[in-house]
Amino acid sequence: MKFGENKLCTSVRLALSLGMLAASAYGTTAFAQDAQSSTTPPPDQAKSKTLETVTVTGSLIRRVDVETASPVVTIDRAAIQATGKQTLGDLVQQLPAMTGGNVNPQTNNGGGTGGSSINLRGLGSKRTLILIDGQRLLSKDPNAIPADAIERIEVLPTGASATYGSDAIGGVVNFITRKNYQGATFTANVGQSDHNDGEQSGYTFTFGQTSDKGCIMAGLNYNKQDGVESANRAFSKNALSLSGSTVSIGGSSSTPVGRIQIPGVDQSGNIIAGTPAATFGCDHVSLSAGGNPTVLSPANYHCYSGKDKYNYAAVNLIMTPQERTGGFINGDYHLGDHVTAYVEAVYQKTSANFQLAPAVYGSTSTGASVDPANAFNVFGQGAGYGTANGLAFSQRLTSAGNRQAFSGRTDAQINTGFKGDFTVWDKNWNWDVGMNYGHESIVTTTEGLVDQTKLYTGPSTLNADGTATCPAGVDPVACQFNPFQPNATAASAAAVRAASVTAPSNSYLIEKTWHAGLSGEVFNLPAGAVQLAGGFEYRTEYQRTVPAPQLVIDPTTGSCILGSQCLSAVQGGYNTKDLFAEAFFPILSGVTGAQSLNVTIGDRYSRIQTFGSTNNFKFAIEWKPIDDLLLRGTMEDVFRAPSLSELYFSGSDAPLIHTDPCTNFAGAPAGSPLALACQNVPPTGTFQNQYVVSQTQANAVVQGSRVANFPVKPEHGKSYDFGFVYSPSYVAGLSTTVDFWRVNLNDTITTVGLQSLLNLCAAGSTVYCQYINRQAGGPNAGQLNVSVEPTGNLGSLNTSGIDWSANYKLPQFSFGQFNVGVNATYLKYYDQVTAPGVEGSVTYHNAGHFLPYGSAASAACPDNVGVCLFPRWRAQGFVNWQLENWSAEWRMRYIGTFQNGGPAGSPQDSFPNGISGTILKYPSTIYNDVSIGYNITPINTRLDFGINNLFDRQPPMLYANNTLNANTDPSDFDLMGRYFWARVTVKF
Repeated sequence: MKFGENKLCTSVRLALSLGMLAASAYGTTAFAQDAQSSTTPPPDQAKSKTLETVTVTGSLIRRVDVETASPVVTIDRAAIQATGKQTLGDLVQQLPAMTGGNVNPQTNNGGGTGGSSINLRGLGSKRTLILIDGQRLLSKDPNAIPADAIERIEVLPTGASATYGSDAIGGVVNFITRKNYQGATFTANVGQSDHNDGEQSGYTFTFGQTSDKGCIMAGLNYNKQDGVESANRAFSKNALSLSGSTVSIGGSSSTPVGRIQIPGVDQSGNIIAGTPAATFGCDHVSLSAGGNPTVLSPANYHCYSGKDKYNYAAVNLIMTPQERTGGFINGDYHLGDHVTAYVEAVYQKTSANFQLAPAVYGSTSTGASVDPANAFNVFGQGAGYGTANGLAFSQRLTSAGNRQAFSGRTDAQINTGFKGDFTVWDKNWNWDVGMNYGHESIVTTTEGLVDQTKLYTGPSTLNADGTATCPAGVDPVACQFNPFQPNATAASAAAVRAASVTAPSNSYLIEKTWHAGLSGEVFNLPAGAVQLAGGFEYRTEYQRTVPAPQLVIDPTTGSCILGSQCLSAVQGGYNTKDLFAEAFFPILSGVTGAQSLNVTIGDRYSRIQTFGSTNNFKFAIEWKPIDDLLLRGTMEDVFRAPSLSELYFSGSDAPLIHTDPCTNFAGAPAGSPLALACQNVPPTGTFQNQYVVSQTQANAVVQGSRVANFPVKPEHGKSYDFGFVYSPSYVAGLSTTVDFWRVNLNDTITTVGLQSLLNLCAAGSTVYCQYINRQAGGPNAGQLNVSVEPTGNLGSLNTSGIDWSANYKLPQFSFGQFNVGVNATYLKYYDQVTAPGVEGSVTYHNAGHFLPYGSAASAACPDNVGVCLFPRWRAQGFVNWQLENWSAEWRMRYIGTFQNGGPAGSPQDSFPNGISGTILKYPSTIYNDVSIGYNITPINTRLDFGINNLFDRQPPMLYANNTLNANTDPSDFDLMGRYFWARVTVKF
């Protein structure tokens, strides 16, 4: 039966029509996902495809050769299935070229949305371009793509801005969808950790049909991953701190029974006679077990010590729960011999949440104040911002429950248009015209935060029964709130719960791209045909974020009503217009010393609405001196335009400050850089920054360049890659590659952190002084107040290394076919310069280092992940075996040695355990995964079983005072432990 004569034909036509209609109306059509492997084409069809030209990731030219100047790493469908991974992000993040910190479902604090980021060369997800079938994927999250829809993944770990435009600095990840599928497939999989938790389950259904008139393929998917709390693992159940060589159970000083700074200590730390501090012999107290919070005495309170710290770690998550439903559809319909209509659509709906310990509350943590006449204020004076000889406090609102954020995200992408071919003077040309539309919407509901305006701390009277009486008009429930001991009584706890709110925020992002491309042969040279490819793109991006009113940041305080997760409304967009061309020149072919010599040049002109234009050039060369050896090289301009968030975002921040140029400030000439940096600091020679002394977090507001009125322009640089491919004819099945790569990036777009603002302003870059805010008077004169951290171009980044791979398909044995392979990356250097050419600039040599949370170097971690790791070596290896219906695979992942800290006074002196000059060295880590499968041919069924992290390798202990999550680095190391999974696949 012909395709055009059955109901399926009508379905394809309808799908294509709806796709085109949806694109023209800027709508999003959501469809499904696919299943297993495509059927083998008939012999005559297979023969006709042996010389078919294809476009390889990294080039616009259609080629017969798969090995080109671009060092593409391919992950095929078999490799995807052998891992047992349900999401593509988990798989891609294991590539050796990924380094420097990635968000993934193991990231709770700083992640928690179920998403993953891709960070090639450690340059950040914003400098890695993600494509689906060669077109931009709106979402930077690969988990938004149904895994069963993918035939293979092509990874180009080198710059490609001349080919693809903005963002392709670290490289490109191109997800190629499955096509030409015949039949139907159902897949079910399950998994569970060795600790009997972290259960996962998933189901997919795929169907397709192919004929001479076209093809259609569609699928549906569902998967679920249960969450795992940190308390379920020995390495993460406590917040562990390292001091010197001593490991202790640490935690937070904001505890359920409070940490209260009582009056009576001068600036030198001496106790003043006749004060509450003199009574206790210390300046910080906590409520004792069974103590009466309304009577200040040693019988009810005790001196605060490290034993009172609150273990916030136990309730955090090492695996965030997530649930996905989605699908995809791909279809081609031949309108004639030379014109084809096509549609490619993916849809994914993700529900996930993260969980943190209960919120903190107090004068030092959220800016709370208490009236001296409050019934529960037994300390003799008002409480507010921490002062010498003053009253300050910080509590943990356990009565409100854990902080949680529930995220519901919908991602939809559709690429539709027409493509075809024609002949001019016996030269073949291909063309493509279409539209790519992407839409991402996120609704986040925050729970467990408290509206501080509903917590009464004004004047009141203490009754004999321990309750309070408040002035008329005060809510009677709020009246019973004890700001110093909010969890001590049922009445106070009820007031906390009454002030708890549910805060929904929403955001959406839209991207539309109209694209047109043309490629073909121009004329012949003795070595072959000169080819040309070019085209045009017009892209618009728009973003809008609407936070809950209680989360809207107040720029004067750096906080919001709920005191946590504060941000501002964002609305903005821009458009870009790109013209691009690429030419391929075969210089020599079939001569001694040059079996082939080809040169490719390319250029891309981009005009960005908000920043003007940029031109980026590419030069690539391929030389085969003999058939066994290919020498290749690429030089390319790279650039990245500021993202919408970098232009318009505003959010709260809590940076750590390690030094203040105004320490012991004794005065400076008016108008001098030091005078500007130390505005409002008393010139007494005794000033000490309280945040530096206590190593507590300061308050700041991160602002996009447009919000902060700070100029920003695209970052730009150069990318180089030179290497070879060697496939010796005397060893059949062996191939090895070596590539030397380097990226130089200037005018990097970054948040100028508070520490950098202080250093640069004092060093003479007075443009940064306006963003520093110090208190103008009183006992805290000169102390840092809420400052602005603007987004701008500051710094440079240079990184270089070597990629090596080897693959060997052994001869066929009677006991099966074996394949072995290894893929490795060596990081030679990764150097970040904070402000090139400016006095006070610092260079961080990050290769081989872990950058701990709060260190000056970690402020430059890609994507602001807080901590990041740059080991010298990363590698993957595998051995697989196949015999008739049986197959098995052993995979290994290697993370090399690294260190935390550096010599005293060096940029890498990160104070990893509070002792300057400490260097902590960590050994390498190897993970082993195994899988085995069997095809039950009579019933078209395949069974697969696998164990990830076979030897239950535990992550290295980096300790809570260096990290954000689980005492370790969840971006790089496995937190689940040994994990079992199984899958059954049935074909119809």
